[in-house]
Amino acid sequence: MKNLNWTDYWAIHLLEINIVWRWINSSIVIMGTKFDLKRLEYRWVFLSVAVLLLCEKANAQVRYSIQEELQIGSMVGNIAKDLGFDKTGLVNRNLRIVTGTKQDLFQVNQRDGSLFVNQRVDREELCGKMYPCFINLRAVVEDPLEIHHITVEILDVNDHSPSFPDKEYRLEIPELTMPGARFQVEGALDQDIGLNALRSYKMSPNDYFFLEIEDLPNNKIPFIVLKKALDRELISQYNMKLTAMDGGSPNKTGSLNITVIVLDANDNAPQCEHQKYTVTVPENVALGTVLIKINASDADEGVNGEIEYSFRSTIRSKASEYFSLDEKTGDIAVKDQIDFEEKHVYELNVQVSDKGTLPMTAFCNVYVKVEDVNDNKPEIDITSLSSQIPENAPLGTVVALVRVTDLDSGVNGQIVCTIPKELPFDLKPSSESRFYSLVTKSQLDRESVPQYDITITARDLGTPALSSFKTVTVELSDINDNSPVFSESPYALYLLENNDIGASIFTISAHDADENENAVITYSLGNVFHSRSVASFLNINPDNGNIYALKSFDFEILKTFQFQVLAKDSGTPSLSSNVTVNVFILDQNDNAPVILSPVNTNGSTEFVEEIPRNVIAGHLVTKVRAYDPDIGYNGWLSFSLLQVTDPTLFGLERYTGQIRTLRPFMESDKADHKLIVLVKDNGNVSLSATATVIVKVVETKEAFAASDFEKVVQKENENNVTFYLMISLGTVSALFVISIIGLIAMQCSKPQDESPKYTRDSNYVDTSGNGTLCHSIQYRSGEKRYMLVGPRMSIGSTFDPNSNANTLVVRDHRSLISGEVRSEL
Repeated sequence: MKNLNWTDYWAIHLLEINIVWRWINSSIVIMGTKFDLKRLEYRWVFLSVAVLLLCEKANAQVRYSIQEELQIGSMVGNIAKDLGFDKTGLVNRNLRIVTGTKQDLFQVNQRDGSLFVNQRVDREELCGKMYPCFINLRAVVEDPLEIHHITVEILDVNDHSPSFPDKEYRLEIPELTMPGARFQVEGALDQDIGLNALRSYKMSPNDYFFLEIEDLPNNKIPFIVLKKALDRELISQYNMKLTAMDGGSPNKTGSLNITVIVLDANDNAPQCEHQKYTVTVPENVALGTVLIKINASDADEGVNGEIEYSFRSTIRSKASEYFSLDEKTGDIAVKDQIDFEEKHVYELNVQVSDKGTLPMTAFCNVYVKVEDVNDNKPEIDITSLSSQIPENAPLGTVVALVRVTDLDSGVNGQIVCTIPKELPFDLKPSSESRFYSLVTKSQLDRESVPQYDITITARDLGTPALSSFKTVTVELSDINDNSPVFSESPYALYLLENNDIGASIFTISAHDADENENAVITYSLGNVFHSRSVASFLNINPDNGNIYALKSFDFEILKTFQFQVLAKDSGTPSLSSNVTVNVFILDQNDNAPVILSPVNTNGSTEFVEEIPRNVIAGHLVTKVRAYDPDIGYNGWLSFSLLQVTDPTLFGLERYTGQIRTLRPFMESDKADHKLIVLVKDNGNVSLSATATVIVKVVETKEAFAASDFEKVVQKENENNVTFYLMISLGTVSALFVISIIGLIAMQCSKPQDESPKYTRDSNYVDTSGNGTLCHSIQYRSGEKRYMLVGPRMSIGSTFDPNSNANTLVVRDHRSLISGEVRSEL
């Protein structure tokens, strides 16, 4: 921290007083009257101006130095201590920083006066290559109103490594090139300054090449120099690594892989007349104006000596967007409007190449400096201390602080600020000419005028002068105490599976009883889902509460989950509330039936069944079993014969899948019969599968012989697995006992009055005579329990055939309630 010398201030002020004295004494005619310093009233004017100048400089200026990239919250210094403020009344004096957008970088603690870092401070972003880097702040206190200058110097840290425009550089050299030839390589760029900037280069050792560095005032240019003659037939390619190092501690580096290709031979590279060109232009220069001509020459003849100009290294700057380069003449002209306030200096990197079969290149730099013209209107920034003030406010009450700025420089940036004189307000300049205080100057009466629209006019001193206006609305009138309230709590969302990714699935709505910004609500997701963030599954629009699915849910994998939504208003301090959303996934018919049996060993759904010829009508030939992962109607399967050799001989039960004979076999009946069974579900869009059954009719003796053979094989298999079965049975029994003990312990530790919010019951049942495997899913909400079931209903259940949700309402053992699941399809 550094305080300025008061002796220097007094010397400057005495000089200013002397200038005012001479100006007044020069007999300027003011309002038609010759100014005579001998008159007493003019002496008082001079004395007032002198005192004002002295008081203006009486405010101390404090300077701090910090390193960039300090952690947010780091202390810069103590303003109250360094300026001599009394900390006991600091809060009442409303100490604050009010210097435009830069107040976001730093903030002050009103209780102890400490200045701390409020946002990330990046020296390269704030000042670029400018050194030193100063941030000028203003500290404002009230009662009385004071403004103090604070200068924060941002010191550079070594946070950037040198970097090359390209990772790879290909250099083609004819084999006849003489030793000592120099080849320029585009240098690296380091955004740091001072000791942390680019310092040196080094190249990997090589017998044929070495590195030379050419030092320029603002740059270091690396050259690769040929050490000895090349022989393409001996070595046709060289690989080297060029490393750029800065001067930081520890230093940082960047590397460039250089590949040298030996060619056969354009042996002279173009040469720029100057390595560096500088040109100065006004910012309002006309488009198409030629700024400078690049001159380059090539010692070769013919095509190898013809030169082309082009911009290079666009990643270093976007200057080529504003300037054009004639590839034949080397003329650089203005292509787009340039702006002094946007950038003071443009750096152009020009590449000069010849037109040889293997072109050679060189580089030169052009610096375009932009001069300022009066093309920016003054800007008025209002820091309102109180947009509403009581009508009995005392005279001199500060309503707002006004800061006026102009992006232009010099006289073009000097500003005069005024307001209409008939208003009961006054605009008082502060010690800093660009700051004003809007204060009351007469009594206010809300019943007469409830609101004032004060137009502030700012005019610069340029030629021609530019002006801007801003209106401040002050209301005369005599917090945020309501949290957002949701329309429901909790929410229940019934969502069909296979939903569209990115589509809106639900809308959360909340309202706030407050007004204006205190009632502006933003929504966000909270809580976690299966140890994973809800944000990976859902997204919410913070403005309107629309919830979007980031994935497509599958009922067969996930049936229910819950998450929380946080509604937060924009008040200070903000208030919030949250609500739980229970999501129930509803089934869709997205799974086709799966044939469980008959299935051959090779996995096909074709099966051969042998039956004796002497069976009677109603004989069970075989049974087709199938399973559908869906539930309800979507999983309710029905069977039908799609194709049969003799429709009078075989029949199929619709819901069991049993194939039976319709009559006894006759001598005229065929011995082989092919039956194709169609299995389909009962969804809105039915899905199906087929199974093929080959029925072979055999004589009675053959059937018995086949039966005896199967029994022998079965007995041998049983003898082989008896030993393994005993081991498996013992293991399963032990695991069952352990599971029972663990379950009893868990039940004993659970509170007696706790009941689950919803239950899940997945059963796969093969009822007698039923070929369909069905399952059920149960949800509980309050006193109602909802069940999604397959074709076989439990006793005491009721089914609503008009419901699209495939829903059963099951009577609860606590109360008899029937109803339908509310689903949002």
